[in-house]
Amino acid sequence: MIEFMVGGMNAAAKYIIPLLLVGIPLYALSVKKVKVYEVFVEGAKDGFTIAVRIIPYLVAILVAVGMFRASGALDLLLNLLAPVLNLIGFPPENLPLALMRPLSGSGSLGLLTDLVNEYGAESMYAKIGATMFGSSETTFYVLAVYFGSVGITRSRHALAAGLTADAVGALAAVFFCKLLLG
Repeated sequence: MIEFMVGGMNAAAKYIIPLLLVGIPLYALSVKKVKVYEVFVEGAKDGFTIAVRIIPYLVAILVAVGMFRASGALDLLLNLLAPVLNLIGFPPENLPLALMRPLSGSGSLGLLTDLVNEYGAESMYAKIGATMFGSSETTFYVLAVYFGSVGITRSRHALAAGLTADAVGALAAVFFCKLLLG
């Protein structure tokens, strides 16, 4: 029964995106009488304007991430926290990924790739890392881009909520991977 459901879902998944890409514009054109091409071009123009406005925020976050990694602060923090992490069952090998994920998507992807290359794709470190990568967000990047694009400068509560969610995602990744895969 489960195999039948999974097979059906896989078959349907092949057609969902093409259906949406064709169905939504057709619906807008035929039912709502929207000039689809003109609206698309207007949206693209707005998107370009937003992209130009967020460039300073992107540069700032990329410089900050580069400085954090290049200064050795990440390695120092890892060495200081390793005893506590071992005590609570959090693999110290996954801490750099947990710390980098809120800062940089490409940096955290690089760290995940390093975990896979060093310990193997089937290792618990790689499985925890992949789960952690998928269950957290690049919080600082999101705040810089989205808040910067609409001019929000007071992001204190959003930052706290985002970092809390990232911490919960990292801890849950360790807990569930050890529970289900370990």
